[in-house]
Amino acid sequence: EWKRGGLMQGLFGKKDAEITDTVYFDVSIGGEEAGRIEMGLYGSVVPKTVENFKTLCTGAKGFGYSKSIFHRIIPEFMIQGGDFTNFNGTGGKSIYGRTFDDENFDIVHGGPGTLSMANAGPNTNGSQFFICTADTPWLNGKHTVFGKVTKGMDIVRKIERCGQMSGAPKEKVEIIASGAL
Repeated sequence: EWKRGGLMQGLFGKKDAEITDTVYFDVSIGGEEAGRIEMGLYGSVVPKTVENFKTLCTGAKGFGYSKSIFHRIIPEFMIQGGDFTNFNGTGGKSIYGRTFDDENFDIVHGGPGTLSMANAGPNTNGSQFFICTADTPWLNGKHTVFGKVTKGMDIVRKIERCGQMSGAPKEKVEIIASGAL
């Protein structure tokens, strides 16, 4: 049956979904504790992607985001992290092996706070992710959106201020602890 608003949603895509899990990063900037970012994950839409991210937050497989950095920070675009092997954007790994396929692109990038998988082209998801700080519609259909910041967007903005156009952070931004709530 035709629903009011269905046409707009069809044209522009869904910008969020039911939150099934909540995870967190406790972050330091330049060695000083900066606060906590909480992220709600869309486990009913992208269960495999969510399971990977949540497990990397808890460290349940013996590896994950704790003590890793945000290696790429571009103001008015995004903050990127999750390379806990090489710390520079060339590494990381998923709980399924080095990489796993794009699960789907059902949810579009909905502006600041959107949590999405970084990749090196189609079907190359590992552990790297980014949090948008602006509208990024050109990423739709190329990166899997799997959650959003639910608390601590002010901390995301603090991190964003450590960035520059080159992407190289001006200060070390570290995930000092991570987990599930």
